[in-house]
Amino acid sequence: MSARVSETYVLRTYPFRESDLIVSFFTRDQGKLRGVARRARKLKSSFGSGLERLSLVNLSYSQKETRELVNLNSCDLVQSQFDLLNSFEASVALDYVAEVSEQMLPPHEPNERFFRLLGAVLGHMHEHAPGCIWAAITYFSLWATRLSGFLPDLASHPDKGLSNSSREIAGAMLRTHIEDLPALAWHKDTALDLRRFLIRQMEEHVERRFQTPALLEGL
Repeated sequence: MSARVSETYVLRTYPFRESDLIVSFFTRDQGKLRGVARRARKLKSSFGSGLERLSLVNLSYSQKETRELVNLNSCDLVQSQFDLLNSFEASVALDYVAEVSEQMLPPHEPNERFFRLLGAVLGHMHEHAPGCIWAAITYFSLWATRLSGFLPDLASHPDKGLSNSSREIAGAMLRTHIEDLPALAWHKDTALDLRRFLIRQMEEHVERRFQTPALLEGL
């Protein structure tokens, strides 16, 4: 059972046994996988802080064809999201991005564009510009829906709850990288109707309710 090293975003962890973690993670070359990080909950774990949600790591793991769960060996931290945790808004946004990614990504299917989407959105959040969190989660929601293959034509969609301004924002986001979007004073209510619409689309697609949108609404 040879080890593989993949550039990886950690999506979610679950306690397992006394000192282990089950880790859901999204690799650049193998897609979404799940594995066991043994002794990861111990103080002197070899994983350190690399298994925090949405950490970008070079993850070493071993996989047997007959097992669903891979064995995680170690990880080298490339980018932490720790400096975003000073903001409760940003922390909830990270939870949202992680949950949507966990639910929308099918297992064992590489998706280079989704991997780059995560990098672009997290990079924008790290700029700490006023309102950047709301721009980031709107951009992420739009592109997560599009890359999953079920984004309707928003310009002509009959949903009367979608304002013209939100349709224009969506059009700009589909044409432009997040760092090059036209200047706009973003706040919680900016494109709120668009985010609600996109979340409904995603929830219908996966046939379950997400937990984090309610937290975003409560900010």
